[in-house]
Amino acid sequence: MLAEMGLDMSRFPTAGHLATWAGLAPGNHQSGGKRYSGRTTKGNKAMTTTMVMAAWAAVRTKDTFLKARYHRLAARRGKKRAIVAVAHSMLVSAWHMLTYEQAYQELGGDYFDERKKEAKVGYYIRRLEKLTGGSVNIAITPVAA
Repeated sequence: MLAEMGLDMSRFPTAGHLATWAGLAPGNHQSGGKRYSGRTTKGNKAMTTTMVMAAWAAVRTKDTFLKARYHRLAARRGKKRAIVAVAHSMLVSAWHMLTYEQAYQELGGDYFDERKKEAKVGYYIRRLEKLTGGSVNIAITPVAA
């Protein structure tokens, strides 16, 4: 990855510029209000291939943010689109790490569950009520660690 893009991130003003150069930016083809193909942009094929291969390896690790992101996206959009999205996320993270000279901070596999916990609990209670056909009274008490 570094051999293709180098260490100097001043050539790329934003992470989006790097993603477009690498060919991992989502396409946005519209005409007359109708959305056409969302194919990724043309770019550096070696970089795209490297990032997609790295993304496949990253989603097979245990309890990581990238694995959680992949599974969320793959359920809705499909495996290959999700992998390209994870590769894009990894490239954006690399740009931030090189630009601001910071280490990678793993958010964890439960990041999406912890982000909006109250909304998620309410969703599951409503879902349970819909499945059972009645009202559900649940008292939630936190478990001591």
